[in-house]
Amino acid sequence: MTKIGIIGDGIAGLTAAIGLAKKGFEVTLIGKGIDKTNSYLAQAGVALPILEGDSIRSHVLDTIRVGRYLSDEEVVWAVISKSSEAYDFLLSLSLTFEGNEIEGGHSFPRVFTIKNETGKHITKILYLRAKELGVHFIDGIASSIGIKNGKCYGVFLNGEFLNFDATVLATGGYTALFKYTAGSPLNLGTLTGDAIMKGVLASDLEFVQFHPTGFIGRNGVKLVSEAVRGAGAKLVNENGERFVSELEPRDVVARAIYKQIKSGRRVYLDATGIENFKEKFPQIYSFLVGEGINPERDLIPVTPIAHYSIGGLKVDLYYRTNIKNLYAIGEAANNGFHGANRLASNSLLECIVSGLEVARTIVRDKPKGENVEVRDTTQEPGDIESVKEILWKYAGIVRSENNLIEGLKELKKVEIDERIKLLAKGILECALARRESRGVHYREDYPFMRKEFERHSIFNGRCML
Repeated sequence: MTKIGIIGDGIAGLTAAIGLAKKGFEVTLIGKGIDKTNSYLAQAGVALPILEGDSIRSHVLDTIRVGRYLSDEEVVWAVISKSSEAYDFLLSLSLTFEGNEIEGGHSFPRVFTIKNETGKHITKILYLRAKELGVHFIDGIASSIGIKNGKCYGVFLNGEFLNFDATVLATGGYTALFKYTAGSPLNLGTLTGDAIMKGVLASDLEFVQFHPTGFIGRNGVKLVSEAVRGAGAKLVNENGERFVSELEPRDVVARAIYKQIKSGRRVYLDATGIENFKEKFPQIYSFLVGEGINPERDLIPVTPIAHYSIGGLKVDLYYRTNIKNLYAIGEAANNGFHGANRLASNSLLECIVSGLEVARTIVRDKPKGENVEVRDTTQEPGDIESVKEILWKYAGIVRSENNLIEGLKELKKVEIDERIKLLAKGILECALARRESRGVHYREDYPFMRKEFERHSIFNGRCML
């Protein structure tokens, strides 16, 4: 029987596991538990253009516009045209959405939600279905990938090599390399860096999306969902002045907030006009009350935080990397769907579509591994905190040539896992090479989009644009 290894137990990995198990493969899924994933933490919902008055074309155009015309049009059509399949797949698991909302950048209220903790509900139901289908779960973190002569043979876990005929990376992104993020602290991109070091191409690493309304409190960094703004909350500065349209795309709103903060003005989200806030946003209400803030009467202090890695391992339309028998899906992958700026709630749609699609791809590819000796490149993490400081300071919301060069100099001094250092280098180098502002990548020394940079960056140890 063909053995498939899936690394990562978020929505993409679980969906792929279900798809592959139903096709008769022996599936092993390695992860630290579904509640440790970014998928589980996802508040808002799944963008699905399936209601009367909406259309696939409208959703495609919104995605391309918000992606600042860097999205691969073929990929955008391919993903969004599978929305009905993704919706039917979720319904087949007895999942029930509670409503649909509008979020920034969308021209129609097509974001399907469940109590604004949609990720938790989807992840749980996918996990139960995968268990029913006989997927073998291993609690742990794969530490390195077994690649030799352009072919993948499996992964290392706790010093032991697990041999697979095909390996699917669903490990999420690399936003935990930034000082402030509400995502999983496990998202350091270690296996992404490991893959790059072993010949896997990466693309668009410079595009890191900052969520406009992060909350930094005594209990850590949290996220105030975009759906709160969709329900009518307003952004105001400490003088009570509105300074941006709340439902502009995330790159616009995040920079507007950043500008206010840099000018010395604190920024708040005013949700006091939302009726039944506690019932609509129970998760958000709970952590805010724990911080001493009642959103039904108090203003919520907010600041942008690192939220989503648009870049990742370069894959084709069918989620193949350039290494044989190695695939990548979800936030770990980049096939040009999001362009330079992710449209809100397209990420969970991509997770489901990529999970289902990679299962079909593996059926067609008929992968066959073999027993070969491969090298374990596991290393100690090292000084992660210094890297977080460097990327936050030099590759944050607003960038410049001088800052990026300084960041590269500082990075050289850090004692850290070489694979993480390579990935951080890729973020800085590709941001330096892209001499324009596009989407989430903003250069104050090149504040406009430039036609000659309407192309993807490729990183193979050095950045090519």
